Amino acid sequence: MSLVLFFSHLRVASFAKVLSKCSEWISVTVQESYAHPFDQIYYTRCTDILNWFKCTRHRISYKTAYRRGVRTMYRRRSQCCPGYFESGDLCVPLCTEECAHGRCVSPDTCQCEPGWGGLDCSSGCESGYWGPHCSNRCQCQNGALCNPITGACVCSDGYQGWRCEDQCEPSYYGKGCQLQCQCLNGATCHHETGECICAPGYTGAFCGDRCPSGSHGPQCEQRCPCQNGGTCHHITGECSCPAGWTGSVCAQPCPFGKYGINCSKECSCRNGGLCDHISGQCQCMAGYSGRRCQEECPVGTYGPQCSLTCDCQNGAKCYHINGACLCDTGFKGPHCQDRFCPPGLYGLICDKYCPCNATNTISCHPLSGECSCAAGWSGLYCNETCPPGYHGEDCREPCQCANGADCHGVSGTCTCAPGFLGDDCSQTCSPGLYGINCLSVCSCHNMATCSPVDGSCICREGWQGVDCSILCSSGTWGLGCNQTCLCANGAACDPMDGTCSCGPGWREQHCDQPCLDGTYGLECRELCDCNHADGCDPVSGHCRCLPGWTGIHCDSVCPQGFWGPNCSFTCSCQNGGSCSPEDGMCVCAPGYRGTSCKRICSPGFYGHRCSQLCPQCVHSTGPCHHVTGHCECLSGFFGPLCNQVCPSGRYGMGCAEVCRCTNNGTCNPIDGSCQCFPGWIGEDCSQVCPAGHWGPDCLNSCSCHNGALCSVYDGECRCGPGWTGLYCTQRCPSGFYGRDCAEVCRCQNGADCDHMTGQCACRTGFIGSSCEQKCPPGTFGYGCQQLCECMNNATCDYVTGTCYCSPGYKGIRCDQAALMMEELNPYTKISPALGSEKQSAGAVMGIIFLLLIIMSILSVFVWYRQRQRDKAQDMPSVSYTPALRITNTDYSLSGKKRPRNQQVDSSNPDPPRCH
Repeated sequence: MSLVLFFSHLRVASFAKVLSKCSEWISVTVQESYAHPFDQIYYTRCTDILNWFKCTRHRISYKTAYRRGVRTMYRRRSQCCPGYFESGDLCVPLCTEECAHGRCVSPDTCQCEPGWGGLDCSSGCESGYWGPHCSNRCQCQNGALCNPITGACVCSDGYQGWRCEDQCEPSYYGKGCQLQCQCLNGATCHHETGECICAPGYTGAFCGDRCPSGSHGPQCEQRCPCQNGGTCHHITGECSCPAGWTGSVCAQPCPFGKYGINCSKECSCRNGGLCDHISGQCQCMAGYSGRRCQEECPVGTYGPQCSLTCDCQNGAKCYHINGACLCDTGFKGPHCQDRFCPPGLYGLICDKYCPCNATNTISCHPLSGECSCAAGWSGLYCNETCPPGYHGEDCREPCQCANGADCHGVSGTCTCAPGFLGDDCSQTCSPGLYGINCLSVCSCHNMATCSPVDGSCICREGWQGVDCSILCSSGTWGLGCNQTCLCANGAACDPMDGTCSCGPGWREQHCDQPCLDGTYGLECRELCDCNHADGCDPVSGHCRCLPGWTGIHCDSVCPQGFWGPNCSFTCSCQNGGSCSPEDGMCVCAPGYRGTSCKRICSPGFYGHRCSQLCPQCVHSTGPCHHVTGHCECLSGFFGPLCNQVCPSGRYGMGCAEVCRCTNNGTCNPIDGSCQCFPGWIGEDCSQVCPAGHWGPDCLNSCSCHNGALCSVYDGECRCGPGWTGLYCTQRCPSGFYGRDCAEVCRCQNGADCDHMTGQCACRTGFIGSSCEQKCPPGTFGYGCQQLCECMNNATCDYVTGTCYCSPGYKGIRCDQAALMMEELNPYTKISPALGSEKQSAGAVMGIIFLLLIIMSILSVFVWYRQRQRDKAQDMPSVSYTPALRITNTDYSLSGKKRPRNQQVDSSNPDPPRCH
């Protein structure tokens, strides 16, 4: 819309060039013919006997006369008005101060291009204004800039819309609302900066972290009130209680019978056991055990947690709660230690003898007669010794002998196996001795030890064989040569202790570590000669160059395009980026970023490492060029900030294109399309309007008539010869002809001249190129083509052909003889109205007749004379004023007298004026 407005101003300027012609008054001296009035006296026959029967009559007649006069004519001339100068066929306005960014449309008046103002269009629009002469007020909101040319709003960061009245849509921010927010967990981002505004319960740059423990709510500023290890919800602050606790702040333990998280589990403790409110573990009452206190204490225990041991004898059971003994039948006493029957008897009435071996028996059961054996004996009747490894009463005591020795069934004394000695058989034989009681001598070599049991040799590290006289085979070492050598890289292994003897370039216990940096060779005693290397080969000393270096001594950088160890990798950097010879990391050229320099700088940044901020480009394809930081102007604009319109005659990107518009056409600075000067069309305004059309884009139709040409600029009709008026519909005024009616007719005697050619159309009775000649004698009428019929030497009127008779003749053709009285009245031949009157029978009779009616005629005569006098007073006064004015479109003559068929205009002449 703004560009249309811009070019409409140009169109107005174009009209100004056309409408700058001035009209002027010119005075010319001309000779013209006119009908001159005169008082013509003639005589008629009447009854006036005193005047010999003739009466005098008057009438106003006209005759052709000629005069010279000065005519002041008003006509259009191709003369530029003051303040304009002529350029070809145009009048171009002149401005004293050159219009810097606009064009001169009228004297000292610049029509500024959009975005410029001031008298000479040299001042850019102030903030808040735009358009030609900065006359339009910007409607941008929220600090947006206004395009000084189009009025379009350049929104500041975070705003969008036609007037930048709307904030960015949710999840978008920044310039043009093109950047997408990276906030998480329902957070919103600031529409200008993109800063995340976290929802309650979240924190961090992107709101990706929950509130730290102990805080919650908006910005994590509220303190959690939870107790006993409870955690609060990061958003609402509601406490999540640990197992065993409940309440709003987790301060109350679970109610009786409940435990666990949210106290949702039922306690399963039995027998009066208490449930732990946290874990649900049962705390049993005295006498009970088990996970749910469902079990009584095991036999032999009682009390809290079954921790007390029962003290009941003779197989009596104790009560699991308090430990009271429940004696079997036949026993009595607090601990059931007394028999009901006398010794050696048993049974209900103690009438049976005990079947036990009395020697080996302590007692028999008073009811059943079961034998209770003495120490060292067992069996049904106590007649069997204790099994191996046990001794004592009921053979229940285990032996305390070591190394597989047996013990005495009663006393528990140890009987040692071969190779051992001592009370508990825990001591081995002295070195070199073996066997029962260590009485045998060993036969082992190389400081080997022999087995104290059977005398077999136990070889030392590195030896093998029956008598330990053979070294370990290659690859083994240690006791019995059963250890595998751990030496790496071809190192030899000591058979005794497995110590490695490293080859050149290796070190440490297993020869699995190369030489330290800077050393190589046997025992790493040689020093490396390398510059940029990670040491050298520990064996050969060859330098191991660091990534990015090469050469014998690693003193040469990798060739361009290669990097890494031995310069074996090819760089993958693009867009002119170079890679580091060490790690291949790309060092991007200005304007590029990324691991491979594939991406250009983010919008709004440019230069090295994309670290520089772009300027505020106005009419550009983006913030700025990612390499140079220059604003990449849109088509039609230039300047450091792309805020200037292309100068006149230029258009396109960088204003590099030359406008092709001809014939004063103006070109669009954006696409170069031509806005043609009125009267021209075509892509380059090189085609004149087709016949019959005019004006901008040739949209107007000509209204000219009579073959007139229409001006393609303003539609003004250029009349052909003989025509005038706005639309050439009026003939030239009388007395003028030719083109622009500028030629003065030369016709005389009231003749009319042709308005186109000036050829005279003579009136009746005249001939000649200027109608200056009367008809030759003997002819009359139009073109003098009629022959007179007068006789007897009479002359005929050259106009009407009326015969003027010679004395003595009368009649229309003067072919009759006249009476004396008629001869005496020469005026009878003046007027053709006096027809042939027949005379009365005689002159006497006529005289008598006239005398009779003379009185009545006198009265009529008086009345007639009075009437003629009144008519004379009513006749127009004929006067002549030289100044004439003809009023029409192109000419006007001033004066009170006007030619025939002319409009009277008595107004004062107009001063020169501009159209």
